[in-house]
Amino acid sequence: MLRKNFESEIHRLKDEILDFGGMVEKNLLDSVDALKRRDVGKSHKVVEVDKVINKKRFELENEVMILIATQQPMAKDLRLLASFFEVISEIERMGDYAKGIGTINIRMGSDDLLKPLVDIPIMAEKSADMCHRALIAFINEDVDAALLIPKEDDEIDALYIKVYRDLIAYVVSDPESIEKANWLLWVAHNLERFADRVTNICERTAFVVNGKLFEIEDTL
Repeated sequence: MLRKNFESEIHRLKDEILDFGGMVEKNLLDSVDALKRRDVGKSHKVVEVDKVINKKRFELENEVMILIATQQPMAKDLRLLASFFEVISEIERMGDYAKGIGTINIRMGSDDLLKPLVDIPIMAEKSADMCHRALIAFINEDVDAALLIPKEDDEIDALYIKVYRDLIAYVVSDPESIEKANWLLWVAHNLERFADRVTNICERTAFVVNGKLFEIEDTL
C-alpha cells in the first residue's frame, strides 16, 4: 500500500471511530431519557443498540490489525494505530454503561422513580459532551484540548456526590425507599464511570503526539 493510500485509510478509520463514539454518546443520552420518562420500550432499544456497538468494536479492531499487518508501521504511525485499539475499547466499555442504565430501567419494571431526575440528566449531557470533545481532540491530535477536558470531570464527581447525598436523605427519612434509591445510585455511578473513561482517551491523544504514557490527573 502506498503512503498516500495508508494516510487515506488512517483518515477513514478516524472518521469511523468518531462515528462509533457518536453511537455510544446517543445511546447514553437515550438510556437516561428512557429512565426519566420510564419508557421501558426505549430501554430495550438501548440494550439492542449495545449489541451493534459490540459488533462494531470488533470490526474496527480488525481493520486496525489489517493495517498493522500490511504496513508494518513505525514510530508515530505505530503509536496511532496502537492507540486506535485502546480508544475503540474505551468507547465500547462506555457503551456498556449506557446499556447498564437501560437494564436498570427495565428491571425497575412499573416502579415509580424515587424522585424526579434533575442532576442525573445533567451528568449524562455533560459526560456525552466531554466524550465527543475528547474524540475530536484525539482525531485532530490536539493535545492542548485533550489536556483540558479531564479537568471537567470534577463537575461530574460533584454531581455524583450530590445525587448520593440526596438519595441518602430519602433513605434516612424512609428506609423502605432503599431499593429505589439504589437503582438511581447505580445510574449515577455508571455516568461517573463513563466520564472517567474520557480521561483515558485524552491520555491516548497525548501519547500519540508526544510518545509518552502518563496519567493526566497527575498533571492537573
